[in-house]
Amino acid sequence: MALAIFSESHLLCVTCSKGILVREVPKSDFTKSGLQRVVGSRLDSSGFKDSDRRISRNCKSSERVQRRLRVPRGRSAFQRPTEGSEARAAPASLTSAPPARPPPSLPAEFGVACRRPGLAPLPLWLLRIGFQQPPPRPDWFYQLSERQEGGRASLPSHTKPIRNATAIAPAPPPPQPPLPDGEDALLPHLRSEERISSPSSPAAREPPAFWTMPAAGEAAAYSGKRTVRHGFPYQPSALAFDPVQKILAVGTQTGALRLFGRPGVECYCQHDSGAAVIQLQFLINEGALVSALADDTLHLWNLRQKRPAILHSLKFCRERVTFCHLPFQSKWLYVGTERGNIHIVNVESFTLSGYVIMWNKAIELSSKSHPGPVVHISDNPMDEGKLLIGFESGTVVLWDLKSKKADYRYTYDEAIHSVAWHHEGKQFICSHSDGTLTIWNVRSPTKPVQTITPHGKQLKDGKKPEPCKPILKVEFKTTRSGEPFIILSGGLSYDTVGRRPCLTVMHGKSTAVLEMDYSIVDFLTLCETPYPNDFQEPYAVVVLLEKDLVLIDLAQNGYPIFENPYPLSIHESPVTCCEYFADCPVDLIPALYSVGARQKRQGYSKKEWPINGGNWGLGAQSYPEIIITGHADGSVKFWDASAITLQVLYKLKTSKVFEKSRNKEDKPSTDIVDEDPYAIQIISWCPESRMLCIAGVSAHVIIYRFSKQEVITEVIPMLEVRLLYEINDVETPESEQPPPLSTPVGGSNPQPIPPQSHPSTSSSSSDGLRDNVPCLKVKNSPLKQSPGYQTELVIQLVWVGGEPPQQITSLAVNSSYGLVVFGNCNGIAMVDYLQKTVLLNLGTIELYGSNDPYRREPRSPRKSRQPSGGSSSPHNSDDEQKMNNFIEKVKTKSRKFSKMVASDIAKMSRKLSLPTDLKPDLDVKDNSFSRSRSSSVTSIDKESREAISALHFCETYTRKADSSPCPCLWVGTTLGTVLVIALNLPPGGEQRLLQPVIVSPSGTILRLKGAILRMAFLDATGCLIPPAYEPWKEHNVPEEKDEKEKLKKRRPVSVSPSSSQEISENQYAVICSEKQAKVISLPTQNCAYKQNITETSFVLRGDIVSLSNSICLACFCANGHIMTFSLPSLRPLLDVYYLPLTNMRIARTFCFTNNGQALYLVSPTEIQRLTYSQETCENLQEMLGELFTPVETPEAPNRGFFKGLFGGGAQSLDREELFGESSSGKASRSLAQHIPGPGGIEGVKGAASGVVGELARARLALDERGQKLSDLEERTAAMLSSADSFSKHAHEMMLKYKDKKWYQF
Repeated sequence: MALAIFSESHLLCVTCSKGILVREVPKSDFTKSGLQRVVGSRLDSSGFKDSDRRISRNCKSSERVQRRLRVPRGRSAFQRPTEGSEARAAPASLTSAPPARPPPSLPAEFGVACRRPGLAPLPLWLLRIGFQQPPPRPDWFYQLSERQEGGRASLPSHTKPIRNATAIAPAPPPPQPPLPDGEDALLPHLRSEERISSPSSPAAREPPAFWTMPAAGEAAAYSGKRTVRHGFPYQPSALAFDPVQKILAVGTQTGALRLFGRPGVECYCQHDSGAAVIQLQFLINEGALVSALADDTLHLWNLRQKRPAILHSLKFCRERVTFCHLPFQSKWLYVGTERGNIHIVNVESFTLSGYVIMWNKAIELSSKSHPGPVVHISDNPMDEGKLLIGFESGTVVLWDLKSKKADYRYTYDEAIHSVAWHHEGKQFICSHSDGTLTIWNVRSPTKPVQTITPHGKQLKDGKKPEPCKPILKVEFKTTRSGEPFIILSGGLSYDTVGRRPCLTVMHGKSTAVLEMDYSIVDFLTLCETPYPNDFQEPYAVVVLLEKDLVLIDLAQNGYPIFENPYPLSIHESPVTCCEYFADCPVDLIPALYSVGARQKRQGYSKKEWPINGGNWGLGAQSYPEIIITGHADGSVKFWDASAITLQVLYKLKTSKVFEKSRNKEDKPSTDIVDEDPYAIQIISWCPESRMLCIAGVSAHVIIYRFSKQEVITEVIPMLEVRLLYEINDVETPESEQPPPLSTPVGGSNPQPIPPQSHPSTSSSSSDGLRDNVPCLKVKNSPLKQSPGYQTELVIQLVWVGGEPPQQITSLAVNSSYGLVVFGNCNGIAMVDYLQKTVLLNLGTIELYGSNDPYRREPRSPRKSRQPSGGSSSPHNSDDEQKMNNFIEKVKTKSRKFSKMVASDIAKMSRKLSLPTDLKPDLDVKDNSFSRSRSSSVTSIDKESREAISALHFCETYTRKADSSPCPCLWVGTTLGTVLVIALNLPPGGEQRLLQPVIVSPSGTILRLKGAILRMAFLDATGCLIPPAYEPWKEHNVPEEKDEKEKLKKRRPVSVSPSSSQEISENQYAVICSEKQAKVISLPTQNCAYKQNITETSFVLRGDIVSLSNSICLACFCANGHIMTFSLPSLRPLLDVYYLPLTNMRIARTFCFTNNGQALYLVSPTEIQRLTYSQETCENLQEMLGELFTPVETPEAPNRGFFKGLFGGGAQSLDREELFGESSSGKASRSLAQHIPGPGGIEGVKGAASGVVGELARARLALDERGQKLSDLEERTAAMLSSADSFSKHAHEMMLKYKDKKWYQF
């Protein structure tokens, strides 16, 4: 047991093995006698100690605690009441939460209560913070959910804030009906145990207000769903570096903070106001950071906890903050304002000092103009009492803090952007708006010693060089062994039009100009010492660019850059889609890493990454996780996302198979897309077989196989597919169409036409309509394919009668069947990629046959359709010019392609407010890359525009009369229809390559409300039936005879129900649409369970995922809610408000995966991961890395004997005496407002979320304290030894010379 006193807040803290008790004590009782009376134990003159201090159990303290908390005697204050108790009950709408596990009764050690009457009871969260078992949470707690950008929780709209949490005593929930098999195990692992009676309950609406959780430590484990954020900070604005802790901080224009340590140690924080960060200042080696925002607020962040929190805030009310400076090892922060004044803030208390430097006292009295805002503040490295103040107008003032007057004033006729000191304190350098640098001697204020124009043209007649662009920042760093470094950004000549931004490094007589890919936001020079009055010895420069972070090695010739280990290249090309896979095969990540290691660039610095602060967390989750991102340039990146880290594994460039147009005249086929014709729309990946299939924006599909061998493909296999359905209101020249070809329907066999070796040439009718032309041209030359994913087949949709191919809306691949299927608003196509043939090519209406509920019929003959895309008419060279002219007309009719999401926000907002039957036909997968049909097609009615929205290969029952499952394809459409296509596959081995696959619609039709999003299948026990897959094998290595025999006998890996089960309950089909979800019993096709997910909104993403050996349906709705449902009963398990759908980027990239994980693209450059799993939330605190580690501050530079004797060293300043309240007085209350932060004592003490975190924190604190005491003891012993030695030598010297005269020396 231990006691602790917080005298300022009048709190008494008692700890034991079962928790912490905090009690409020009156100020009058903070005496020895008073505390004896309160605690009930004797205290001697030595005061409180950390051991062997027991609290007397004779005072019946437990009864007093129960009486103070108004809880009936005989029950613990933290125990839920039973029915009929006299405690006040919670609202009826909140009593549906399952009962929490009962805590142990309060031990006698916790019975500390004040005998003085009239003290209000403390809140429940302050009374007990348990170590072994958390206190049971009231029912309203389970309703809380975290907002998007803040660490706050919000109450549902039907829940009122409960002010007295200690009196909450809800009645037990009503008994719940038993769950189906396998569902009971799911409940404890959900993040929130909320049971919802109806999806249309008030909880489904957006909460009206924030509710701040007081216990930061507990809220971190239960209410915080966001885990980590990866990627480059979006719109960066500020940069800071701790040279001792080796931590880098980046602030953004949206108020975000990103902290980087060693690779794998990152942290994301957010200011609640969302104002732009204008400057960051580390308290070097103190574990704290000061941030200055554009709303004139200063914040002090505590970095000594895994999730940094704000300790204090200071809001300036009358002046705008422009610059801040915090000297090394000082607690006084200088704050410059737009008015030209300088205020001083005590960092410890975050209060203003009465010491103020007014602008009118700093400048000359004869000056009639205002000097402008403060743009620079720094103290003299050799004299802390001299403060250098730079004003925007060009005036620099050296201010004497003690005498409160200006020593020197330096004036220049150009505006100042930055100032930097020489470490000796005798010179400083200024950068100006005309591209010049001026070097000044401190004691010569009349004119600069030297004026340099780094990029200006020097004129021969001695005139002033031509003005250049402003030098935004300059740094002056010295070395012991050579010339100083002058590093600057900007200053280029105005005649360098189109030149990229540059960083200039001037070292002696050499000048290096380093071009950057993006605009320079800020840069910092990394030095060996944190002391400004010593040789800095710079070794690297951190350059923060608009979209990148670059680290330059100054110690090597040529200034090479370091290889960046952070996952900051997510946005190298804009992300267009992403997929998330958890619990992948264990050998998959090493395989991808081995092929990706060969793609690394050369020419990096050979040194290790110098930003290496912090420690890694304890990874409690060991299952592999992979994130796949598709990009606008056609690239696909694989990322290792295991244990909340992110590392790029492998990059695939899909554009390598196409001919790239070198000029505008050379691209007649890609002009339907203005830019990014290779952009990825949909990714379909099978982790077990490693088969990859992508769909691009130019209506192309590419199938890839994984191989560890390098191959050269002489001819790239390719198929062209004509997929179009027309009605008679489309203007087409039917009189001169070629005769229609036969199209396979029903169970007809496809014709095994060999794939094309190169794209077909375009054909045109007499009126110049483009026909049989793909959007991209496949290379006809041999293609060298490196180890990794190699092209198996390229499929392209072609133009038909002047109509461009429509975007692909759904895609699926199955390695066991050797099939790939895709669909769009025109129809569906199935391809056998083993035999390179088209098996199915039907319009959506043709899938219904005679069972079409809309009774739609093609009212005009279809154009010629080629099932295999084999032949096409030759190109008519005489009509080329005519066709090109017609293409321009077609382009004006089509809406142009847009890669930016912002243009679709208005369209999406309209979609949010409309019901399903009135929504515009938007692509669910990727709306930003959707290309609308031409104006001639927009007149087609709604039923004719039914698109394929979901595809799923499986082995199940296709008809009601089936007695055994068979391979089939389930097809979902945007009108809520599910159709089943039966597949008759030939035997495996060589027969598979020779015999055709028979495809036939089964006639089964199921209906749901809204577009179909996802389908899956369960067995009778509720276990997920994964699609059949072919295990991966190296196909580029010749097989032996034994392996071929095994291949013939091997059957696809699939999961089928046992034959002993009854047919009536063999399988369940789970179908999720935009509005509802259904569970269909197979083969009877009866609806077993049904759930209306939402009425006022619609589902954007739905996935069937596994969570703790159980299966559930996870949905993300457009109104910002995340919902989960048990399977197969579809009982609501979770409904939390997460974030509103502000743009289509979120809808396009949001995805769920197994084990309660999800992610989405929170900005164009960042991926946000989140969890709704209770287990992950509990382990998150241990998995996060530590930013702050105990590091000893380097010793100060040696002043030397003569400098110490004659006063030539650095002059110290007693800032406490100068700026303290006793000498400078109090600042005006109206000038700034102090705001206590949520990360104060409560946040710091309660940041840990469990036994391991608390013990680790205590152990770390003890180790740090013991280390400091040990170092102090060693230093004391060394000083004692040195003093003894000095005394001995002095005594010997005295004995030697005491009898000698002065002339004998």
